[in-house]
Amino acid sequence: MRAVGYQAPLPINNPNSLQDIELTKPVPTAKDLLVEVRAVSVNPVDTKVRASATLAPGQWRVLGWDAAGIVTATGPEVRNFAVGDKVFYAGSLHRPGTNSQFHLVDERIVGHMPKSLDWAQAAALPLTAITAWEMLFDRLDIRRPVPGNAASVLIVGGAGGVGSIAIQLVRALTDLTIIATASRPETQEWVRILGAHHVIDHRSSLAGQVARLPTEAPGFVFCTTHTDQHFADTVELLAPQGRLGLIDDPQELDALPLKHKSLSLHWEVMFTRPMFETSDMAEQGKLLNEIAALVDSGRIRTTLGENFGPINADNLRCAHALIESGRAKGKIVLTGFGE
Repeated sequence: MRAVGYQAPLPINNPNSLQDIELTKPVPTAKDLLVEVRAVSVNPVDTKVRASATLAPGQWRVLGWDAAGIVTATGPEVRNFAVGDKVFYAGSLHRPGTNSQFHLVDERIVGHMPKSLDWAQAAALPLTAITAWEMLFDRLDIRRPVPGNAASVLIVGGAGGVGSIAIQLVRALTDLTIIATASRPETQEWVRILGAHHVIDHRSSLAGQVARLPTEAPGFVFCTTHTDQHFADTVELLAPQGRLGLIDDPQELDALPLKHKSLSLHWEVMFTRPMFETSDMAEQGKLLNEIAALVDSGRIRTTLGENFGPINADNLRCAHALIESGRAKGKIVLTGFGE
């Protein structure tokens, strides 16, 4: 089967950073589904792994986690899916990735694809939707109010993949006022379309801009990017007893400034459940089915930003380069493996 992989961490402008390869078609066991991949999307985790994870000599690693496709075979313990089902999912960090014609995935972290979306539109959603949902409702618990005030949430990096779906989930499922950050006219318009009530520029002081808004201090901050740059501002602008969540990788983070306001700090890694096969691992499959229902009812929309064409090394290198530039809007998707 065709796939795209790498053998050594290289800059994305090096043609060997991602290469077209041939691999043996895998066979499902236990709770695995064998999925014929029809579309994938690219996430920052793809670029981070490609640029840093070393491999044994001669070994190939296939990246990619988001996928939409058709179940072509099932393991003997599969109960919730059948051959021919259309599915979407985000995979596991510890297994081969989705940049291949066929892919194995545990059924517990798979959802039935939204009926109203095509392959590309569906592939844009899983990883970011799971990340946003788990942060908003499991970690920050935004349905539980911060005492006294602060019925609002600040989403830093609102135009990115995670921010784009987070805005929609907050708007669809809560009454919170949404403040989102975006720095360019086109991304500011994007987050407004998605449902942000207020838009501020993350290139300037967040605390100063929030203070001038006609809303109370936020009880929640969801920082999707550059947490280290915005940390002092977020501590200043958060309401007492507020909650700060982050998903990026700051080199250093001193939590002591949170103490004075009794602020809480929350991390989210959507791969935790599949990596550790937690007892609630199947919650990710249920979550994706809820996302599909919200899409099909018209309450949220796909966050697809650009379709880069067929799944091959050249197109994936272009997608990685755009993500590394920090200028992506929404999700970058690739569809099919060509003829």
